[in-house]
Amino acid sequence: MTFLYDSFDTLTKFGAIPDQRFATIEDNLSPKFPIREYQLKSFARFNYFLNSSFDDKQDKPFHLLYNMATGSGKTLVMAGLMLYLYENGYRNFLFFVNSNNIIKKTKDNFINQQASKYLFNDKIVIDGKEVYVKETDTFESADDRNINIKFTTIQQLHIDLNNTKENSVTYEDFADKKIVLIADEAHHLNSATKNKGTLFGSWEGTALEILNQNTENILLEFTATLDYETKEVSAKYQKKVIYKYDLAQFRIDKYSKEINLIRSHYDEQGRIMQALILNLYRQELATQHNINLKPVILFKAKKTIKESEQNKLNFHNLIDLLSSELVDEIRNSATIPIIQKAFNFFDLEKISASEIAKRLKSNFRFENCISANSDDEAEKNQLLLNTLEDENNPIRAVFAVHKLNEGWDVLNLFDIVRLYEGQNTGGTNTTVGAATLSEAQLIGRGARYFPFALEEGQDKFTRKYDDDLSNDLNVLEELYYHTKEDSRYISELKKALIDSGIYEDDEKLETKQLTLKLGFKQTDFYKYGQVVYNKKIEKSYNNVKSFADMGIYKKNFAYQLSSGFGKMTSAFFEMEVQYEAETQHQKAIKLSEIPFHIKRFALAQNPFFYFDKLQKCFPNVNSLSNFILCKDYLNDLEINFNGSAKRLENVSNKDYLNAVQGLLQAIEFEIKSNLTEFEGSDYTKEYIHKVFKDKEIKVYKDSERADGQESLILNEPWYVYNANYGTSEEKAFVKMFAKRFEGLNQKFKNIYLIRNEREVKIIDKFGRAFEPDFILFCKQKDGDELTYQVFIEPKGLHLSLFDAWKEDFLIKIRDQNRIIQIDTDKYKITGVSFYNSAHETEFEKHLTNALAN
Repeated sequence: MTFLYDSFDTLTKFGAIPDQRFATIEDNLSPKFPIREYQLKSFARFNYFLNSSFDDKQDKPFHLLYNMATGSGKTLVMAGLMLYLYENGYRNFLFFVNSNNIIKKTKDNFINQQASKYLFNDKIVIDGKEVYVKETDTFESADDRNINIKFTTIQQLHIDLNNTKENSVTYEDFADKKIVLIADEAHHLNSATKNKGTLFGSWEGTALEILNQNTENILLEFTATLDYETKEVSAKYQKKVIYKYDLAQFRIDKYSKEINLIRSHYDEQGRIMQALILNLYRQELATQHNINLKPVILFKAKKTIKESEQNKLNFHNLIDLLSSELVDEIRNSATIPIIQKAFNFFDLEKISASEIAKRLKSNFRFENCISANSDDEAEKNQLLLNTLEDENNPIRAVFAVHKLNEGWDVLNLFDIVRLYEGQNTGGTNTTVGAATLSEAQLIGRGARYFPFALEEGQDKFTRKYDDDLSNDLNVLEELYYHTKEDSRYISELKKALIDSGIYEDDEKLETKQLTLKLGFKQTDFYKYGQVVYNKKIEKSYNNVKSFADMGIYKKNFAYQLSSGFGKMTSAFFEMEVQYEAETQHQKAIKLSEIPFHIKRFALAQNPFFYFDKLQKCFPNVNSLSNFILCKDYLNDLEINFNGSAKRLENVSNKDYLNAVQGLLQAIEFEIKSNLTEFEGSDYTKEYIHKVFKDKEIKVYKDSERADGQESLILNEPWYVYNANYGTSEEKAFVKMFAKRFEGLNQKFKNIYLIRNEREVKIIDKFGRAFEPDFILFCKQKDGDELTYQVFIEPKGLHLSLFDAWKEDFLIKIRDQNRIIQIDTDKYKITGVSFYNSAHETEFEKHLTNALAN
């Protein structure tokens, strides 16, 4: 079955839905939450759907669904779409969901400006006017200037609409005004369809009846778990799923934690102790690297609240009795590598067993633990549960049964401890039981990534150590699920996790040791040689002292004066009356000739030109008056007024204002087109032995990467690692290089080809990071003995167009012809066009030319 998102995927692939920015959305969402690439795509698809004609477009009223992964920021997408739809004439929004807890959290996100996860900017400005987000009970009382939201549950909405009472919402509310309906956790709206029942009288039927009250209404559904396996559900949504960004893709794009199952023969106390040791390890490791992290543990009961309450009581007893002996018991009996790694860290940091016990007793004292078992508890503790990352939130442990399986946003959950044993009922050899599926969904929620960066410009929101598993900080990118060793249960849980896309089947993966050859480690090049690269830094505008410095060179802007000239024609027959065309004239007026107060007022109407924002782009502007009067900015511009001779003789102050506002909008567009948040620094350098090290990587068994190409490179001194676990295209390049080596050997010495396993990044002028697959070093035997450092990227033809900017970047590096002095040596930094086996001869010429200049 082909879905709407399949068609949109194809349109995107061929450029019909281009990457684009949406100023109204980006300017008015909170800067605390940078918009991610896939979220921009969700806006672009919606824009295309509304404004384009295509075969799969449904009739009005529009009904669409976003199938987006847990943790991918569905609520941010909702907020962005609200801003977009406000700009397109919508004012009234109905938000409904299955749970009161989600309602309260979402109100904070949309309404409470003091909340840490408030999604909008401090001031929302659309079309030059300030807009407020307001809660409303009925749309009759809503105004037409602001964003009005009614929050409710689908159950309450169903009751209100079908049992009308005073001041409650009615179906007529949705007929008189166009409404945007936003349904979160929308899989709950499919019970009637799934059970092949009638829609009449169902929650699902209520939602659709609201939608159909007005052809301009729009229903936007959001869920992470659409049931594609049920034929009726798939048929319902075939033309409605506009975007599918599931957990599998979310994980592949590195936006989630990785999942590890820690299975042991420990009893409950032993499993708790392991989680506590890891919790302290993460905290101390993060502190050592200046990362502000308070890791949280979730303790999961099996079925009943009574069990969870007993778990909490047992935990407090354990904390009260915690001692160095209990810590050493785990130290001496645990065989899991990460536990031993934690104890090795404590030893290096001279944190004794008694100190470990002391710190754990302090971290997990009674007031730092919380329950979320009943509806009342979950509601009472909702603020604490949804702000676990906040510095002033003391909670370190959460005890629950199943109240946190939906709508729980938490980034700093790193351990889930299953405080019961045995397989859940309901599963078979081929299917997963409902309880295990619920556990897998909980793990998926815990897999949200905790953002951190170790250097300026590093992406805070994605995993950094997938290709360096031995890196200590890898533990900050993993969620551990602690359970009793039980092969049948583990098998069922793995199936649920693999099916969800959040977990890799470890039976299909194997760990490979990637080591630098001993001979290479003994060379002077390894000991004293250096690698040159640059870093991602915040874009500096300190040198911008004029519009020209920002890439704005246009001096003249056109403005059409309003006119009473018009025509009248018959709708039924051709009229013979001839109309004389209005003669247009042009008059250029410098901005310096327009009254100052008009220019000042025009600036005040456009939030982009508020002084605090203006200074970010033009830090040398010391006042708005300076911006207006300086010839490097507005004062040197002019406006070409177009109109009849009579109108040009009577240009009014209102005309001036409208013209200046139009000019400012044009300037704003040009500036935004040239703005970037980051850029590449000048070149820096680091010793080879500090950058390239032995490491562990994981590859799929029997995949093209599993073969390390040892038969070709193991005994070749020019290839510095023991193996090449690259793609087929990368292996083809190495094979080609092996044939070319003898030719290079005549002219160069110290020839070393290093596969770049994400150690070295280079950054272009827009702040985009690129990790070339290979770096070639070779030193001239004669002349200046120049050392060449060549960035090389093998690339399959199917990816060449998508990554064209990388090839352009490599060519630009080559054209810059940079020579860097490092101590007594000179390094020439260059690049070469993509290698592809289908065009190998052409690449060889490019490489020869790069090494000849």
